[in-house]
Amino acid sequence: MLEIPTRDRRAERRDAVIAEILDVAWEIARTEGLAGLSLRDLAAKIGMRPPSLYWYFESKRAIYDAMFVQGNQQLLARLSEQEWPDDPRAALRLCARLFVEFSMEDLPRYQLLFLRTIPNFEPSAHAYAVAMQVYEQMRDRFAGAGLVGSAAFDIWTALVSGLSAQQIANDPDGDRWLRLIDEVVDMYVDHITAPSRQRKRT
Repeated sequence: MLEIPTRDRRAERRDAVIAEILDVAWEIARTEGLAGLSLRDLAAKIGMRPPSLYWYFESKRAIYDAMFVQGNQQLLARLSEQEWPDDPRAALRLCARLFVEFSMEDLPRYQLLFLRTIPNFEPSAHAYAVAMQVYEQMRDRFAGAGLVGSAAFDIWTALVSGLSAQQIANDPDGDRWLRLIDEVVDMYVDHITAPSRQRKRT
C-alpha cells in the first residue's frame, strides 16, 4: 500500500513565524540601523510578547546570525543565477559589478555581511559556512580566469570591497565608482598577469 506523506504543519508554522521575524528584523534594520534592532520593537511589530521570541531565537545575536545566513544565501543565489561569459576578463568584470551592485542594494545587509557593525558579533560556525560557500564560488570564478595565489585573491577582494565602500559612502544613488569597474579590473588583470610578476612567482 502506497503511503501518503503527511505534512508537518507544526514545523511549517514555525518556519513561517521565523521567516516573518527575519522580514521584520530587516525592516527595522533598514529604518533604525542594525544596532537599532530591539526585541521589544520586533515583537510589537509581529504582534507577540517579547518573551515569545525566545521560542524561535535564543537571543538577539541569534537573529543577527540568521540574518547573516539569509544575506549570504541571497548572494549565493545571485551568483548561481548569473550567466557567466566565457571570456575570463569579462567574467571578472561581471563578478566585480555583481558584488558592488549587491552591496549597494541594501545597506544593513552590506554592513552585516562585510563590515563589523555589530560590536563583538561573530557568526556561528553554521552561518560562517554559508559565507565560505560565497568565498569559494568567488575563488572558482577567479581560478577560471587563470589567476591563482592567495595574494592575488586578497588584492582582488580589497579592490572590489573598496569600490563598494566608496560607492556606498560617497555616491549611493549614482554610479561614480560603478563606472570604474571595468577599468579597475583591467588594470588588475594586466598587473597580475604581467610577465615580470609571473617570473617572480616561479
